[in-house]
Amino acid sequence: METRTVEKTILPETLVGALNWRYAVKKFDTSGRVPLDKWEALEESLVLSPSSYGLQAWKFLVIEDKALRAKLQPASYGQSQIVDADKLVVFLVKKDAGPADVQRFVDRISEVRRVPAELLEGYKQTMLQSVSLPPEKVEAWLTRQVYIALGNFLTSAALLGVDACPMEGFDKDEYDRILGLHAQGWKSVVVATAGVRAPDDAYAKSRKVRYPKAEVVAKI
Repeated sequence: METRTVEKTILPETLVGALNWRYAVKKFDTSGRVPLDKWEALEESLVLSPSSYGLQAWKFLVIEDKALRAKLQPASYGQSQIVDADKLVVFLVKKDAGPADVQRFVDRISEVRRVPAELLEGYKQTMLQSVSLPPEKVEAWLTRQVYIALGNFLTSAALLGVDACPMEGFDKDEYDRILGLHAQGWKSVVVATAGVRAPDDAYAKSRKVRYPKAEVVAKI
């Protein structure tokens, strides 16, 4: 049986140091570029993000077209990161997810793990119960999964030394219209930009403001 092993691990201080280094970049260096190998790793971090049941009712739209990004900037309340950052990712959630999406995932499990589909029937029925809830509850549930992918992306970027900024400040309906998402069965949830922080971004030198661990981490 195939087993998975962790080939490399990082030191605890490396993780904490990377998380202290990262911040939500407000001003990107317009000439800064994310190295190709690091960007490919960040795309993999999105693919490998966990989701409930592993259902993956999401898509990550990397927008490279500069003209299109310029169209999106007004719908982002004019924020410069949209056009100045090297990379722009729009995190999408599947609209009207239902039984067909469950079946597609079951088929994928069967293919990858070489498990007969009939052995997955119990798992399938459990997932079908979840997607049979009222549509607004299903959408809210799947939208929460998208934020898991965002968190995974931001942490991965920090560990790779790539600057990033999560952004909820945009008009989702306008994004969906400009990108033609509704017709494709998707909805925008959140945005992330990535690149290189500008030398004069004042926020880069600001102290990170967090409550003491004793106030937010409880042990019982």
